Amino acid sequence: MTRALKLPKAGAAAPNAKRGRAAKSAARREAILAAALDEFSAQGFAATRLDDVARRADVAKGTIYLHFRDKEALFQELIRSVLSPLVGTLETVTQVDAPFAAVAERIVDVFVRQVYGTRRKDVIRLIITEGPRFPKLAEFYYREVLSRVIRAVRGLVRHAIDRGELENDAILRFPQLLVAPGLVAIIWSGLFDRFEPLDVRALMQAHLDLLFGQGRAR
Repeated sequence: MTRALKLPKAGAAAPNAKRGRAAKSAARREAILAAALDEFSAQGFAATRLDDVARRADVAKGTIYLHFRDKEALFQELIRSVLSPLVGTLETVTQVDAPFAAVAERIVDVFVRQVYGTRRKDVIRLIITEGPRFPKLAEFYYREVLSRVIRAVRGLVRHAIDRGELENDAILRFPQLLVAPGLVAIIWSGLFDRFEPLDVRALMQAHLDLLFGQGRAR
């Protein structure tokens, strides 16, 4: 007797095929974002062409439009995908119930390892250089990143003031003071590091010493 050939059920195969297509689509999207960061960093926003991004990502130009409406949307998603997880980390850090100086130390550590030590610093440098010419990009960065960081730092500072840890409200009024050395380090690294390398962790530690005194706990 001839044994009947058992075919896989269509319903069982379909989810696997769907997951495979989704994984390929996600991989292409990540490749496009990585290529965009390379091109934007090398050429600037205005000079970057989607043709060059597609070539670097090894995809057809039309594939980019399956994921992103235009070059501006691609840049915005680069900001969101690269920096939003970091902002979430900083928001979590600032909610820790610990002395303000200790939390500031933790913020420095996050910046050094997760920003300065990665390509996130290239995205921030792009905003610094391209933002004045493309205000919509600067606005997007402010809304998605800076406003959240500033709100988190102000919440942390208010709590520290209420506990009597800070003698004045300078950082509450100007939360930019806490991260100013980080921005200086990013600018310096792009311009002068080949002449005089900067120890960014030591720079930020020195800044905390100025803010809180050298006797703070480490």
